[in-house]
Amino acid sequence: MLLAGFDAGQTHTTCRLATLAGEPLAEGEGPGVGHLAAADGPKRFQDALRESLVRARARLVDHQAPQGIWPLGAAAIGASGIEHGSGVQEQGLHLAAATLGLSTEKLVVTGDERTALAGAFPQGEGIVVISGTGTIALGRNQAGRHHRCAGWGWLLDGAGSGMDIGRDALTLSLRMADGRHPDGPLRQALWQALGLKPEDPQSPQIIKARVVQPTFGPAGFAALAQVVEQQAVSGDVLALGILQRHGQALVDMVVAVATRLELPTPSVCTLGGAITHLGCFRETFLQALDSALPQAVPQDAVGDGCAGALSLAADIWRANARGRTD
Repeated sequence: MLLAGFDAGQTHTTCRLATLAGEPLAEGEGPGVGHLAAADGPKRFQDALRESLVRARARLVDHQAPQGIWPLGAAAIGASGIEHGSGVQEQGLHLAAATLGLSTEKLVVTGDERTALAGAFPQGEGIVVISGTGTIALGRNQAGRHHRCAGWGWLLDGAGSGMDIGRDALTLSLRMADGRHPDGPLRQALWQALGLKPEDPQSPQIIKARVVQPTFGPAGFAALAQVVEQQAVSGDVLALGILQRHGQALVDMVVAVATRLELPTPSVCTLGGAITHLGCFRETFLQALDSALPQAVPQDAVGDGCAGALSLAADIWRANARGRTD
């Protein structure tokens, strides 16, 4: 019998298989997920679970029995866009049951911020602040109470995300192009990253048309965050200002969660591609956090989102086992 833990983000999904005792055995990658309310959302969700599970099973090395006879005992999925306590969560639960061949009683489907929190702080309280393509913060106190902050979708609430960093920089570059702001190297770097000629007067029109294409989306903006980081490291004060503004946005989220949960000395773990890979951005966040909440304790995650999902899967397996023996 196996446990499966899924970490389903917007760009890719990871499935990790483990024994009932929690020993990791293998993992596989699949495509990312979209919001279930989107036209292709349910199909993308099921494809992500199915393909990542198939690839994890293909890598399963078992010396006692062929992997094909190891059924799933329970599974937990942390997926981008799943709101805890919502109809979307219920929809995801039934889609996962149909995809994985499990009853809903043997499944947990929740937001990836919750599995990330469970992985980062398996033994107690803490706050995770996630900055990737999107952004969200979630905390838990010793009483087991949770509070979530931000993450209300890229159209409404993306401050602190790679997507908003890239979009704000691209917006500034257009202001430079039409004369509302003095020109600078940030515009040239961004346009070159998009394969455009900085001196071409048609480039702004090309940008306007490109960003509305379905293939661009949040990921297209987020890809430009690396350019902003590079320019900030090179001494561009405008690029640095963008990073500082979004670092402060993340701090505001942490402060809100710590206040609601009455955490005077919160442990804070940063997760996500933007805050992990953009060193200057991470440093602006840490400096702002020290200023606003000097008693906060930054720390590394104990485990990742898959580890958190596996812990939830183990919990539901044990709950089912107790039910069978009662």
